[in-house]
This record gives sequence, structure tokens and C-alpha cells, in this order.
Amino acid sequence: VQLQASGGGLVQPGGSLRLSCAASGFILDTYAITWFRQAPGKEREGVACISSSTSDGTTLYADSVKGRFTISRDNAENAVYLQMNSLKPEDTGIYVCATDAHGSRWCDTPFTFGRGGTGTLVTVSS
Repeated sequence: VQLQASGGGLVQPGGSLRLSCAASGFILDTYAITWFRQAPGKEREGVACISSSTSDGTTLYADSVKGRFTISRDNAENAVYLQMNSLKPEDTGIYVCATDAHGSRWCDTPFTFGRGGTGTLVTVSS
């Protein structure tokens, strides 16, 4: 299982970014996928999860991003996306997509980190 996140960058507060999660050699929809982020000096935080569409396709969000971030799948593209709107400086960090600790089709609550890959840096600053 190898995942790669992309789409990060520098954005002003209030701006938007869309992150992409791509997979190598397997079908992403086999698993629930969670986006995590880690800011300097802080613990890793799960921000959004989407269950496999072969389960119930449920989406779950951390309270800190609810109403601003949207997680989605495009199975034709074998990708998972994180649309981030109304960005705040506290959203700054390295974002990584990952399966959960059990390789399940359903999102764990609380979010658990299984297998991830390369991350992408999001910087929200004026």
C-alpha cells in the first residue's frame, strides 16, 4: 500500500486549496481513507475520513475543520480529495493520507493511522 498526497502550497487566510491522494498499485476504494496533518511541535491530528463506497461511504470530520473541509472520492481517477476552504493559520502543517490501523473499509472513531505515504505541505499565512 503506497499513498501519495499532493496539492499543498502557500495560501492566505480565508483562501482555499484542494489536496489529492493517489494510490500506487491498488484500488483506493478498497479502504477507508483518512487525511491527517501535523504542525511543527504538535501531534498528528486526523481531520477527515471517508469510508469505502463498498461499505457506506460515510464521511467524518474533526470539529476543527467541520463546515470548512470536504473529503470526497473519485473512483474513476482512483483518488481521494480534501477540499479546504476558509483556511486559517492553524491549518498549517504537513498533510498525509492514510488507511486506518486495521485496513478497514469503515472509518475508525477516533481516527487511527495505518499506512500512509508522502505528505504535502500546506502553509496558511499572510
